[in-house]
Amino acid sequence: MILAIESSCDESALARFDPASGLVGEWVHTQIDLHKEYGGVVPDLASREHLKNFFPLLSAAGLSADRGEITQIAVTHGPGLAGCLALGMAFARSLAVAWNLPVVGVNHLRGHAYSPFIALHQQSPQGFAQAFEGLLPHLGLIVSGGNTILFQIDMDQQLTVLAETVDDAAGEALDKGAKLLGLPYPGGPQVERLAAGGDASVYDFPKAIAPRNERRFSFSGLKTSLRYRLEKMSDSELEAAMPDICAGYQGAVIDQLVGKTKHLIQAAEYRSLGLSGGVSNNRALRAAMARLAKRFRLSCHIAQPQHTGDNAAMIAFAAFADQAGLAQGDFSIEPALRLAQPAAQS
Repeated sequence: MILAIESSCDESALARFDPASGLVGEWVHTQIDLHKEYGGVVPDLASREHLKNFFPLLSAAGLSADRGEITQIAVTHGPGLAGCLALGMAFARSLAVAWNLPVVGVNHLRGHAYSPFIALHQQSPQGFAQAFEGLLPHLGLIVSGGNTILFQIDMDQQLTVLAETVDDAAGEALDKGAKLLGLPYPGGPQVERLAAGGDASVYDFPKAIAPRNERRFSFSGLKTSLRYRLEKMSDSELEAAMPDICAGYQGAVIDQLVGKTKHLIQAAEYRSLGLSGGVSNNRALRAAMARLAKRFRLSCHIAQPQHTGDNAAMIAFAAFADQAGLAQGDFSIEPALRLAQPAAQS
């Protein structure tokens, strides 16, 4: 039985995972309302909240002085905010000493990489290993506020980065675009809400860096294009055009994500396609990736909505499924830890 702890940013989260039966429970305390008035996460406030929330969450999980059936502790050790990671690791190590249990470090991004397979394990815990092997090689896309990464898991279950952003991440571009539009934090969901009632063809935004088949993402030009467009519009014009602008802006982000993914599908043989990370909760992106998988006859695995953001369930699951990615022994905080070494580009 694994107890997982996640504190990379502004979510305090615990989860219990049993390899024999799946997720036993998840407990999360979100800080969105606290940071909303600042328009983004304030690291010092986030760290303070983790300190305040971990012990109540532990009690909610039915644990305190007694470790119960827990046999291992897993904790996020990077990437993330240094102070937040430090508190999570201190909490994990304190429990490990008190309960005389081993503790392992999990890469937050590798947690996202494996999160689409949590549902597969839930369906058949005993048959998971064989089912997962049948999905390899796997092509996955992680889309979040800080990262945009295409990666593969090969037949030997080795994870390799194939493409990543050279500037802004997709989620960052959506949040910054929302801020330019005067929308409240968090901005990405606000853009999605308005885009649902708009026409993406009304406003043309740059959709990718050239050449299109380069193995990298770039979203900074998209944000700049939006700023220049808004400078030419009056307040009344913007109000009337807001749904169409959001639809076009969001569509440009999704077009680049899907376009790069399509190129890599065409460049190699894969059996499955995955989507994860905070932005993967966007319904338009989920639908576009599902269509792409269907077009190329790939098994499609999209992280469940509750496992797209910062959550401890994916940390617990990665501690079980991604043995090669674990940090053991006297591991340290790694705020800028990479998902994996990038592959050489051809």
